[in-house]
Amino acid sequence: MFGLEKAAELFPENSWMICRIFFAGYLCVLAVMDIKWKKLNVLFLLFGAVFPLTGAFCGREIPMSALAAGGAVGIIFLFVSRMTRESFGYGDSILITVMGSLLGFWDILSVLMAAFFMAAVFSAFMLLKRRFDRKSSFAFVPFLTAAYIGGMILGAY
Repeated sequence: MFGLEKAAELFPENSWMICRIFFAGYLCVLAVMDIKWKKLNVLFLLFGAVFPLTGAFCGREIPMSALAAGGAVGIIFLFVSRMTRESFGYGDSILITVMGSLLGFWDILSVLMAAFFMAAVFSAFMLLKRRFDRKSSFAFVPFLTAAYIGGMILGAY
């Protein structure tokens, strides 16, 4: 009984950290799906909407306008997916919408900048090793996951 009471005391103090860890686990599962099948399960992807909805209960103090703007970044990426005939997948765009709605405008921009930078370095490396050509594609969710977890470890959000 003592352990349960102690855990109940720790939750309010660390609720945002706990929510971020659960979201990181969710991202890891999506990254494995993206690497393995180059496709994301839509129902599991949409399940991620639970995280922004419960973000307020996790002690995240951020204005709703910043959260809405973060989600709007993902909506812009949905248009990019449509315009590029899914060269940038809809699953990636939906995930960016979910992440933006959870993190807010400035934090999703930080995650995206880090993810695109890592993807560019990876692409350059694979082109130099001649494993890729200009038409090659690769999973992007692992880069979003790495950027999110890296920012979480560095304390960026």
